[in-house]
Amino acid sequence: MIQDIYPHKLNNQFETGVEPMDNDPVLVFDGGKILADTDGWLRIPSVLETGKNANLKFLFRLDGRAYFLADKIEGGLPGYEYTDLKQIREMKIGEKHQIFAFMTGKHLSDWYRDVKFCGRCGCEMKHSETERAMECEKCGYTAYPRIMPAVIVGVTNGNKLLVTRYRTGYQHNALVAGFTEIGETLEKTVAREVMEETGLHVKNIRYYKSQPWGMANDILTGFFCDADGDTEIHMDESELKYAEWVERENIVLQPDSSSLTNEMMEFFKNNNL
Repeated sequence: MIQDIYPHKLNNQFETGVEPMDNDPVLVFDGGKILADTDGWLRIPSVLETGKNANLKFLFRLDGRAYFLADKIEGGLPGYEYTDLKQIREMKIGEKHQIFAFMTGKHLSDWYRDVKFCGRCGCEMKHSETERAMECEKCGYTAYPRIMPAVIVGVTNGNKLLVTRYRTGYQHNALVAGFTEIGETLEKTVAREVMEETGLHVKNIRYYKSQPWGMANDILTGFFCDADGDTEIHMDESELKYAEWVERENIVLQPDSSSLTNEMMEFFKNNNL
């Protein structure tokens, strides 16, 4: 999965007083796009290129090297252009630890963008000097990075796995997925999402693995479960364009190994659950 970057190490602990050095890498985003050089290889600008006055924010360290976030640079920089992160993944020109850093940076960039003003009183927020948080000096509200919990569900029926495809967006094979609601356990989310998308009841819900997914500001939790009772699929056509039971040996995997979804499909394909 995208976070499996050993021997590289991403340390996202917040640090105070980190001074940017000329050669430190800088992440610059425009929505889902990152400012990068993708001409045959993958390169992002340095502090020297963006300038130290670009409102730089310390993000994390990758292999001990500090990464910073800069506000969007209108017009970009010579030699760089804004490229969709999904496209960069498909181009397969960057190493996994680079892509993971970019996705983590996007998650933080989205959060900083969305908390410039206090959600309680509307006043401008300030950076905390002691932790990764934004503080309102007027009403005292403190905002921490937002992480949205979601589930990925591998529903099994003997030697078959329930494989889906979304109606819009990602067009390769996937599994049932959805966000956890307030007041809901992850296990309840699994049962609800399967019912809503396919009309199936499930049992024997068991945890598999988790994955940070900065593309959508999620923490994904993977579960396997068994179909309970009637196995006829009643697909929610507003969410899905495909939902079928697929024999283990016939499962077609996604084109890259970044996602928890793909690993779960591969795990079922190669193992007797």
